[in-house]
Amino acid sequence: MRASLIQIAVNEDESAEARRLRAASLVRDQAGADLVVLPELWTTGAFAFDTFDAHAEPVEGPTYEAMAKAASDAGVWLHAGSVPERAPDGRLYNTSLIFSPSGELAASYRKIHRFGFDKGEAVLMGAGHELVTVRLPETTLGVATCYDLRFPELFRGLVAAGAETLVVPAGWPERRRSHWSLLARARAVENQAFVLACATAGTHAGVPQSGHSVVVDPWGEVLAEAGADEEVLTVEFDPAQVARTREQFPALKDRVLGVEAPRP
Repeated sequence: MRASLIQIAVNEDESAEARRLRAASLVRDQAGADLVVLPELWTTGAFAFDTFDAHAEPVEGPTYEAMAKAASDAGVWLHAGSVPERAPDGRLYNTSLIFSPSGELAASYRKIHRFGFDKGEAVLMGAGHELVTVRLPETTLGVATCYDLRFPELFRGLVAAGAETLVVPAGWPERRRSHWSLLARARAVENQAFVLACATAGTHAGVPQSGHSVVVDPWGEVLAEAGADEEVLTVEFDPAQVARTREQFPALKDRVLGVEAPRP
């Protein structure tokens, strides 16, 4: 299976619409991949809190339209990162969109853990409540977003729901990049799953971004890692390694607390 993580740069000198067009072009360039992933809130910047309301859009808004067309043109599964969603009741959510190779919306996920400690995203956006998995021909994706990475119980729930590949788009700050790498590997090891963690480059509202998107295998080995600047990180991996790892080292079967064992 081939995955391409588009570590797009988000900077204030480029409009959201211009970046949307550029992202769509980058997705089309990945024709031949099985899965393409964009980062969190790449239209606005994850730390540009004061722009969330102005750039909020319904699920079937301009980003939806551009990404659905790009996924269809490239013939890829596309995790289009997340957008500031404006729900019909006016509330905002940090919402991820996942498209099939035909351009159909396969799933959406409202971020459960909001970052900000009583400010920023934590007060401007509502919290999601549902775990989301998406079945691809090769693997089942478990979907999480950025700050979710710090909450292992979410990932246990995704594994219980059948997830084998955990996809985490993010707008992660450079000052905590060591946590980004550590947590991505931890989630892979403890869940015996692949982790595809796609971050932004550039600077959001004065906050330098970590970059360093990473793909980790079920043993915690880093298969590929990006640098700090914008790039497309492409890696080939064998989804069947998840089942082999869980059979060779069946730690998940020994869980006592929390969610039930994963489905066979």
